[in-house]
Amino acid sequence: MKNIFLTAIIGSAALVSCGTVQSLVQNTFPYTANVLISTGVPADKEVSSTATASNVQTWFGGNNNAKIKDVRLADAKISVVSPAGGNLSALKTIKVYISSNGTGEKLVASRSNISSNSSSLNLDLNNNGFLDEVVKSNGVTVRTVYELKNQTSSDMNLKIALNFSSIPAN
Repeated sequence: MKNIFLTAIIGSAALVSCGTVQSLVQNTFPYTANVLISTGVPADKEVSSTATASNVQTWFGGNNNAKIKDVRLADAKISVVSPAGGNLSALKTIKVYISSNGTGEKLVASRSNISSNSSSLNLDLNNNGFLDEVVKSNGVTVRTVYELKNQTSSDMNLKIALNFSSIPAN
């Protein structure tokens, strides 16, 4: 009787831990996109840049996003990739939109009145609803709309990192 009870406890613990591991693995997942701000971009004018976002699952040739639901943006961050030691002081505003292969675009993050001399900055989230359809698609497109305070003296490459949260689908 003790063996059956002990086996049941161990079996239950194993099942719960598998679900917990799946939940932890799928709970947050990042997408990244790069934005190039060229030297010739004028100040005080909105400029748009579109890129295909990638995540770890696409790097390894799979899309396990069908196993998740209730997808929301957990955080959004912008950082300077190059030039080395560059900062975000040239930016005035930034807005980040995501879509599924360019359709169904939604504003997910933004920041106005940027006054940061830092090389990275967390953006303000726009969490109006779930993003399941966009994230479960095969092609997530990120469109970045930015405005500069002043023209840059050299090209600047920015990385947009979007971390989504979800729960496992049953």
